Amino acid sequence: MPSSHSATVSTLAMAIGFQEGFGGSLFAAALILACIVRFVPSIVMQNKRGESSVLNQIVYELPAEHPLAESIPLRELLGHTPAQVVAGCLLGVVTAIIGHLITMPTSQS
Repeated sequence: MPSSHSATVSTLAMAIGFQEGFGGSLFAAALILACIVRFVPSIVMQNKRGESSVLNQIVYELPAEHPLAESIPLRELLGHTPAQVVAGCLLGVVTAIIGHLITMPTSQS
């Protein structure tokens, strides 16, 4: 259910933040990459959904004797929903936090 792409770039950004600091340029670059990977495909997929819907409607209106009248409809639900993207982001953040806690050096008294 969650977007694996969103989870991956969220984990990457958080891991870089923990390792290099959240104020550094490397973290900023990872954060920008994460935003691009999360949001640009969803915008593209929304446009594709509209195109698929219009093309399916054209095919439905073709006369029965037309060669394309019996063609299989295009999928209209493409990509991830916003909830799946958010779930992927949360999964990525939690994964990075757990990884950071596991690899933290323990203080010895």
